[in-house]
Amino acid sequence: MRLIKIAVFLILTLLFVCFVCKAQDCDVEKENDGDKSKIQENIYDVDSFYKISYKELIVPSALIVYGITETILADKYQLLNYKFAQGMANHGKIAIDDITRYVPAISVYALNIAGIQGRHNLLDRTMILGLSGLFTGTITNTLKYTFEVERPDKSAMNSFPSGHTAIAFMGAEFLRKEYEDVSVWYGIAGYTVAIGTGMLRIYNNKHWFSDVIVGASIGMLSTKLAYWTYPFLRWQFNKKCMGERIFFCPYYNGKQGGISCSIQL
Repeated sequence: MRLIKIAVFLILTLLFVCFVCKAQDCDVEKENDGDKSKIQENIYDVDSFYKISYKELIVPSALIVYGITETILADKYQLLNYKFAQGMANHGKIAIDDITRYVPAISVYALNIAGIQGRHNLLDRTMILGLSGLFTGTITNTLKYTFEVERPDKSAMNSFPSGHTAIAFMGAEFLRKEYEDVSVWYGIAGYTVAIGTGMLRIYNNKHWFSDVIVGASIGMLSTKLAYWTYPFLRWQFNKKCMGERIFFCPYYNGKQGGISCSIQL
């Protein structure tokens, strides 16, 4: 638990650094150009990379429908959930899925540190990842406490969908989007790790098959949604930045953490 709190604080600190950089960028633009035309030109320069094709939504949406159907009907008809659970019974556990779920997303930053640049800079990719995490966490936890499905090992009533798998596939899609222009193999590697994470959740008797399927779909869709919404949010932030000074600062007192915000009009 202490490691989790430290990790959260480090993430908040990273976001703080990003916002400071963003504020500096706004100041420079304000000095170089007295009106908003330059900012508007930059923000409206949105290419097809950020757009979502309906074809991209077909497979994840179909998997979500299947997963929900499987979850609702599993007790009565004993579908794939029970078949996978029976096949994974009576064996030891491989407890690395708590780590592998973060590997695809962390790889984006590791590659940048190694000098292999992706599509976005530190600020933009961090904000996109933050949006992806927000969407993933909100959707996943809403479904968990709506369906209240018992885990295969009977340890809790929050099995559906798999949060570990959602995070892993969120990161895999993030890695793919950032490096698809560099090499397709980065995306393949990310999805390989994500699939392995999902399989381990079933192998370790923590989730049903449908939990993993829906979790994977949520992760992918959340990242796609983040890339789609970020250009608009960034444009709104730049407009606000021209008239206001915004300052963010993370805090952690040993028990609680968060971000404080100060706006100078």
